[in-house]
Amino acid sequence: MIFDSLRPFIEALRQNKELAIIETPVDPVLEIAEIHRRVIDREGPALLFTNVKGSSFPVITNLFGTSRRVDLAFGPRPEMLVNRLIGAMDTLVPPTLPALWREKDMLFDLVKVGMRNATRERAPILQVSRTERPLAGLPALTCWQEDGGPFVTLPLVYTEHPLHAKQHNLGMYRMQVYDDSTTGMHWQIHKGGGFHYHEAELRHEPLPVSVFLGGPPALIASAIAPVPENVPELLLASFIMGGKLPMVDNPLGGHRIPAEAEFAIVGKVPPHERRSEGPFGDHFGYYSLTHDFPVLKVNHMWHRKDAIYPATIVGKPRQEDYYLGEFLQRLLSPAFPIVMSGVRSLWTYAETGFHPLAAAIVRESYSREALGTAFRILGEGQLTLTKFLILSDRPMDLANFPLLLETVLERFDPQRDLFIFDNTSHDTLDYTGPRLNHGSKAVLMGVGESVRELPGQYEGGDIPGINRVKPYCRGCLVVEGESYSEDPQLGARLAEKLSAEGCPWPLIVLADDVDIADAQTPFLWTTFTRFNPAADLYAASDAGRHHIGYRLPIVIDARMKPGYPDELFPRKDIVELVDRRWKEYFQTTGWNG
Repeated sequence: MIFDSLRPFIEALRQNKELAIIETPVDPVLEIAEIHRRVIDREGPALLFTNVKGSSFPVITNLFGTSRRVDLAFGPRPEMLVNRLIGAMDTLVPPTLPALWREKDMLFDLVKVGMRNATRERAPILQVSRTERPLAGLPALTCWQEDGGPFVTLPLVYTEHPLHAKQHNLGMYRMQVYDDSTTGMHWQIHKGGGFHYHEAELRHEPLPVSVFLGGPPALIASAIAPVPENVPELLLASFIMGGKLPMVDNPLGGHRIPAEAEFAIVGKVPPHERRSEGPFGDHFGYYSLTHDFPVLKVNHMWHRKDAIYPATIVGKPRQEDYYLGEFLQRLLSPAFPIVMSGVRSLWTYAETGFHPLAAAIVRESYSREALGTAFRILGEGQLTLTKFLILSDRPMDLANFPLLLETVLERFDPQRDLFIFDNTSHDTLDYTGPRLNHGSKAVLMGVGESVRELPGQYEGGDIPGINRVKPYCRGCLVVEGESYSEDPQLGARLAEKLSAEGCPWPLIVLADDVDIADAQTPFLWTTFTRFNPAADLYAASDAGRHHIGYRLPIVIDARMKPGYPDELFPRKDIVELVDRRWKEYFQTTGWNG
């Protein structure tokens, strides 16, 4: 089924018993977020709050919080069409009449991709306009107690290149609400909207910005899709929908607006103006700290007369972004070999916040081809911010991280297959580097035939400084000792001692809690959000010919370190409030939690 707006999708959720309507009065400050987190932890339904304090607008969250709802939102057609399109490229290039005829159904689907003009009468978004205090009463949520204020958490931020209007960007960048006509604009260093703003600043011009809330589910997904900068997100939304995206002219001036959106916030971001933004509990599972970011000055806002405010809550995985990211990777991954010829498949890990860890199956048709492919991956779009890249030439399901890690550890040569690059860019939300946006990268390769047998059970004796040990998978041992503050040199000592003793475990992860070894999500989240390769990876080594060769084991110090932001935990009184009111929230919903 094609959903051309949020309304039929919400109705489909209701019919499929995937929606809980909460009529009890709730507070957008912390309370809604805590309810949402508990429901998503239990794989519960989408939540429609109809009685939100301080606002006349209902709030809907958890739209995409399970694989079931993502499948309901988008169905199998987009993935099938991408696979068919990629498979047909050999027969359609160059095109011939017989080949075109064989693929006529697919080509007919592609003809539907694009945008169409909607009249004002057929554009619900234009039902109400607000020019005085346009953001007053908007139920922006405060999700964590240390947040700098309320944030718009599901904004679809539309911009155009100042010199080339056809080059547009639709991205999702959080917006801190400062007052009734001003918000922050959290453009990170790798975001398309930030590139447009940079060009506008060079010309000392304000950048027009339109922010859409709601609309077709496909529009929301396209805003977070990791597509190359020259791929228009509005066309991707149309492709996922399976029909043309209706757009309407803004009578008050500015960009065209999706006709079926719930809200459209319109304004400009002036050049060379910054304001403190944050803190904000983000999808890495920690607070991103206060920094100066551009400011959106809102001129007016359009909304439906019965508008529903869509929101999401981010935090430690798994949250909604996990399920949307999983869908988008399945959708787009068949195209990676077209863009990067040496790549067979590629996966980034939502458990880590995506950018800290990526893996790829690559071609190794000649010696060290995989290394060249690593550089190609690290030069592609948002993948340039990958912190740790793992490569293999063995076919496998990359989402199964223990299998990937075992495959690579069986094959990699520490003298030649581990590369660490210091003084590189970092994701803005990753605070493991020495300063904002700065850090390092690592590439770990394991190609060819197996060169070692991996241990599966720890049979060694006591390790000085280590209290507990637990295998994560064959070849990877998690160990627990004193905190980093109490013993910052523990990682270096482990590497030296275990190397001298001929430790059979190729990879050691030093953590604050050894129980992260029990499952993939805690292992990936803890390990890859708590270390900077150049600073926190230890091994005995030799240098020669401008190359560092390592000796096993490799030790990753994934303990919390001074200067890292705080891990996200809900406030005690909010937890107690939601405990007391839990049955009240769901007494008429049919869902018992």
